[in-house]
Amino acid sequence: MENTAAKKTSKVDPRTKIITGYVNHVLENGSEPLSIYKFAKELKMNEADFYAYFTSFEAIKSAVWGKLFDDTLQNLETQEVFKEYSAREKLLGFLFTLVEELKKNRSYLLLLYSGQKDLKKLLPEEVKTFRSKFKDFANEIILEGKETEEIANRPLITERYDEALWLQVWFVFQFWLKDTSPSFEKTDAAIEKSVNLAFDLMGKSALDTFIDFAKFLYQNK
Repeated sequence: MENTAAKKTSKVDPRTKIITGYVNHVLENGSEPLSIYKFAKELKMNEADFYAYFTSFEAIKSAVWGKLFDDTLQNLETQEVFKEYSAREKLLGFLFTLVEELKKNRSYLLLLYSGQKDLKKLLPEEVKTFRSKFKDFANEIILEGKETEEIANRPLITERYDEALWLQVWFVFQFWLKDTSPSFEKTDAAIEKSVNLAFDLMGKSALDTFIDFAKFLYQNK
């Protein structure tokens, strides 16, 4: 008797197919494709169909970083306990989860960025999408931290906290690229120490307490 049951086929999203294909090509060849025409042919796609999703290889590289952020945040938000985290714990959670996502793409990231001396001074164009997404996330953390008084509200300085936290993320990425310790133990330690330092600096310090007290004395003299 002939089985007439329809076979389930898993159709890969074209956008994901392009991103995965690009990463695989770079890993296998040590460089990006020579042209979009050749790359589309390699993926068995029409060039015109390719342009419906990306218009350049730079756009694909940017999408790789965008996916790193999206996957990191999605993994975090599926954890019920994440909602109960303090601002400090949320940043720690983000960075530890990000490293897990980075591990999945380590060979690709090493090929592109290992040995680049200007990473500290010049942010690669394709990383700017990630930075923008992260700074939105960071501002949510900062707002929560201010509401719970975990983060001190300092005029002019507070509005730059998102950039300070971004620089921390970029520091962790560069540290991780060079880390050769088992299970990237040194990166884990760098995350904990840097996040604790950041929140100690953003938190209410003895200086803030002194200023508040001085204001109180002045207003009540």
